[in-house]
Amino acid sequence: MNRRLPLIALAGAQFIMVLDQSVMNVSISQLVEDFDTTVTTIQAVITLYCLVMAMLMLTGGKIGDIIGRRRAFVIGLIIYACGSALTAVSQTVAQLTLGWSILEGIGAALVLPAMAALIAGNFEGKERKAAYAVIGGVAGAGIAIGPILGGWATTELSWRVVFVGEVVIVIGILLMTKYVADAVRTGPKPRLDIVGGILSAIGLGAIVLGILQSSTWGLITPKDSPVEPFGLALTPFVIAGGAILLWAFVWWQRRREATGNDPLVHLDLVKIPPLRAGLIGLFSQNLILMGVFFTIPLYLQLVLGLNALETGVKMLPTSIAMFLAAAVGSRLSTRYSVRSITRAGLATTAVAAFALVATIQPDLGDLGFAVAMGILGVGMGLIASQLGLVVQSSVDASGRGEAGGLQYTGQQLGSSLGVALIGALVLVGLTGAFVTNVQQDERIAEEVVVQIETATVDGIDFVASADVEAALVTAGLDEATTQAVVEDYEQAQLRALKAGLLAAALIALVSLAFTKDLPRSIPAGEEEAVDEGASEGQAA
Repeated sequence: MNRRLPLIALAGAQFIMVLDQSVMNVSISQLVEDFDTTVTTIQAVITLYCLVMAMLMLTGGKIGDIIGRRRAFVIGLIIYACGSALTAVSQTVAQLTLGWSILEGIGAALVLPAMAALIAGNFEGKERKAAYAVIGGVAGAGIAIGPILGGWATTELSWRVVFVGEVVIVIGILLMTKYVADAVRTGPKPRLDIVGGILSAIGLGAIVLGILQSSTWGLITPKDSPVEPFGLALTPFVIAGGAILLWAFVWWQRRREATGNDPLVHLDLVKIPPLRAGLIGLFSQNLILMGVFFTIPLYLQLVLGLNALETGVKMLPTSIAMFLAAAVGSRLSTRYSVRSITRAGLATTAVAAFALVATIQPDLGDLGFAVAMGILGVGMGLIASQLGLVVQSSVDASGRGEAGGLQYTGQQLGSSLGVALIGALVLVGLTGAFVTNVQQDERIAEEVVVQIETATVDGIDFVASADVEAALVTAGLDEATTQAVVEDYEQAQLRALKAGLLAAALIALVSLAFTKDLPRSIPAGEEEAVDEGASEGQAA
């Protein structure tokens, strides 16, 4: 029992972190209604939650190295619980953003890197491998329970109940942390690189912000851009500014290492081939998963009119399949190479995304949709079962805090870009397809087409077709024209959703090219490199 209690505490933390990301996707339409806002605003809040974690994960990992991983774990949980409590009682979008996106994001940035190091520090050999398998399974369980729990709570009670429950779970985890041994730190206590933390945070934030706002500001040609440098949209300048700050971060890290000061992260870690490949895999997995989990609820709720609980039920095949595949994947690694399993996961994910594209129709094909969602879960589960252990097994004990920071930075950056990038593709595609449909529709008079072109020049939001119909009636359009425009909008919705899912499929296929450095196996009990690739990377 004493060996199980640390794992229960660490797995509980993993559970609520994953739960928080999956539980709210099925509540998008209810959040829009409760806060009298738009899908784009809720998209931004979801993105910001993942982004805050990505921006601060390296700093959180280093703080754990300085004050101790268990202490960072506890402090992070307390901050996280405060954010959950504020989210549960929030009355405005600003309060929701502060509680959910910022406070919970800061707490998670302390908890997750510490958790990765604590798993490695509390278990060895086969026990460690089993512990990572449990953590992967719990992550799958969180994704499995999230849509159902969020859908049930939103439909029957309130989405706020979930966050009250998170506070209770955190209190239980805190009571068990006394059984978790702190991870061993070798060498002198490092010092926090504040400049590096600021450069990395703002650089990552600027890039994701630019992508998120591209559908509003315009990618190159300005739409609703706050300023128009050289007559262009602000988007490319924000993204370029973020890239420059990340270049400055790399330069600053090299400079600190050269002068004998502690960097925020030792960049030579990224030279370890298995670790680098693992990070890219985790980034891709989360980008695809969160992008799909943002897109599918739009289809189920705003196109088909399902409520939050019904949406959660329809998404359940992905969740269950991911949970089972994560468990099976850890067993398969004793017979097949990590590289092969990960490649199979990515290929399966691509097949699932293509299958989902085919199922996006005006009427839901229950069986085909369920099969496609299940296949997606299998692909995601196979990937999740391998890559966390790859990252942590690629370094020795002294590098696990930084490796954990890199691991969860990659995951959360992928999550935030998944919502921002695929969400932006859907919204841009919606506007373009709608305008094109209207222009080509002979049932619509030329003057109405011009009015629609003018009204959509800054983009349109993803709303239910009934809302579009109500707006057209209010504007005084006749019944025949109104019906024609609504039909064009509904067709544009489907086309935009298919574009987002197609992008997810292509990302999965492109990611296959970055799996060549994954190890062929992970020997139980291995403390440092996992194969000859890791040894070559460390020597470099």
